[in-house]
Amino acid sequence: MRQAGTNLPKVGRYNRSVVLDQIQLADGISRVEIAQHTGLTPQTVSGIVRRLLDEGIVREDGASRVASGGKPRTTLRLNADAGSAVGLHFDPVELSCTVVDLLGRPLVVRKRPLDPGADPALVVKAMAELVAEVLAEAGVARDKVLGLGLATPGPMDLQHGTIVGAPQLAHWTHVPVQRMLSEATGLPVTLDNDATAAAVGERWSGAGKGVADFAYFFFGTGVGGGLVLNHQVYRGGSLNAGEFGHSSVLPDGPECYCGNRGCLERLVNPSAIVAEVHRRLADDPATVSVLSRPFAQDPASVDHAAIRIAAAAGDPVAAAVIDATAEHVASVAVDIANFIDVDLIVLGGHGIQHVESRYVDVVAAVLARRPLSRHVRVVRVEASPLGTDAAVVGSAALVLHATYSPRLSALLAE
Repeated sequence: MRQAGTNLPKVGRYNRSVVLDQIQLADGISRVEIAQHTGLTPQTVSGIVRRLLDEGIVREDGASRVASGGKPRTTLRLNADAGSAVGLHFDPVELSCTVVDLLGRPLVVRKRPLDPGADPALVVKAMAELVAEVLAEAGVARDKVLGLGLATPGPMDLQHGTIVGAPQLAHWTHVPVQRMLSEATGLPVTLDNDATAAAVGERWSGAGKGVADFAYFFFGTGVGGGLVLNHQVYRGGSLNAGEFGHSSVLPDGPECYCGNRGCLERLVNPSAIVAEVHRRLADDPATVSVLSRPFAQDPASVDHAAIRIAAAAGDPVAAAVIDATAEHVASVAVDIANFIDVDLIVLGGHGIQHVESRYVDVVAAVLARRPLSRHVRVVRVEASPLGTDAAVVGSAALVLHATYSPRLSALLAE
């Protein structure tokens, strides 16, 4: 991006976003505190807050706090009912849709299975139908909807709103999904990678709220990542940053569809986990495991969900495989800690449902002993409080973030 000067209207819009961001991040904040946190003058803050109150985006909740030796300060909060955003997560095998309020809280979440080989036109039609169903169920009027966020697997061309050629999606080569979905729904569409969307959701209403620098690992059909650096979503030169799943963990490991060998995603995706559990059960039929009998009767019944549930209950075979998987994740987390020096790593997505704590424990233990800066401070590790809905809530948060959050790129670009 070319660095350029800017004009006063842009500065005004940016300052408005900075003030609104402070109100959104805090659980109640005063005008004086906003000025202290942002460096804006009290007069500038008061003028911006007055306009936000007039627009109904911000409210005074009636509570006052007394500063030591000073007069009471009125508390400001975001007005959650001032608007809504719709989110869609396009996973190769499932569509998820939600509508959230301005605080990022989901009002309704609905899911629909997908045929991975479905034609893009049919998928977009299904998306539009699901959006209509969710809005009707939530009772949200169209004029209250700020927009629709769509989170999909990458890579993508965000400038042109196209999915370029996601390896897990047949028939999706240079598909203009942003335009197609906007035409089908009548809503403005914000498009992004599903893992980046989940990271935005964490920044807006999850574990990353108020954290300056954090990395997000998204576990779904594959493994993706998102980065927030200095409170800004980092997307990189081609807007596809954060492909943590394609870090080579084992140089002599299995070949990945991306062209590398031993990629994290190739080692820890659901199919790899299932294959490893099946191998261990087949090699030792007498092993003590709750999965042994189901495997002997029908190997297909020992799927990824069954393995996660068994591991959560402490089954030795399932737990050993999940812990080994988490060790691979930890190796990439150490690289991120060394390269970028983040404060927090968040783990989320439906691919670690039921075993979040096992992943967190393993990754946290490795981050406590291996990064170079561990003697300065240890990187925190948390499971996403958004859980299995991280990507779909994040897709809706894309709209909130684009509408309200301060973005340096918008300030600097012409």
